[in-house]
Amino acid sequence: MAEDQHSAPEESLADISALDIADWRLRTYSLYDNVRRISADNPAEAHSYWRHQRDLMFATHPASALTKADKSNFSGLRTADYDPIYRFHVPLTKEGAGREMTVETGTDGTVHFVRLGTFDLPEMGQLAVWKLQGYGGGIFVPFRDATAGQPGGSYGAGRYLLDTIKGAFHGVSGSGPDAEFVLDFNFAYNPSCAYNEAWACPLAGPSNRLAVDIPVGELY
Repeated sequence: MAEDQHSAPEESLADISALDIADWRLRTYSLYDNVRRISADNPAEAHSYWRHQRDLMFATHPASALTKADKSNFSGLRTADYDPIYRFHVPLTKEGAGREMTVETGTDGTVHFVRLGTFDLPEMGQLAVWKLQGYGGGIFVPFRDATAGQPGGSYGAGRYLLDTIKGAFHGVSGSGPDAEFVLDFNFAYNPSCAYNEAWACPLAGPSNRLAVDIPVGELY
């Protein structure tokens, strides 16, 4: 599913107020709104802003995925410097469209996705594009690359490229069948479960795995 979910361990969702959760989401939407605006002229500057704001939110916000102990030692998320070769404008093909996927969760039961199609990435491979079939809807693109679980690499279970239910979206150029999605791996980020086992997160399945290194974005 496209929302991180809590199970029951310490510092669970019950310890975070509804207002704090709402504020986190509003700040995240605002963050990506500013990222899209800045990226129109300078994607590298937008990336610097994104890094700074995420570090600030993780360090100080009561709805951060970090535990209190982790916050006390936190000095910033490990994020690679911006590399423009990992920014693409890609059409959504119909390959695989209509396929269904279910994810079992500890809090929301069975969550359903339907595949919208495929992103073909030059010299990198393909990624399935999913729509959440439930409240909130949204486009969801997780991925795992060859750096996953490797020393100095990315989170072993994969990262998120797009998740529109949280505002993590970089825009579309054009319209109709000629529309192209902006995919920028420099803004790839870890699911909350990478930082706190209390969170259960939807991860990258076989259709969302790349055999190449993606050495940009948030690492582990």
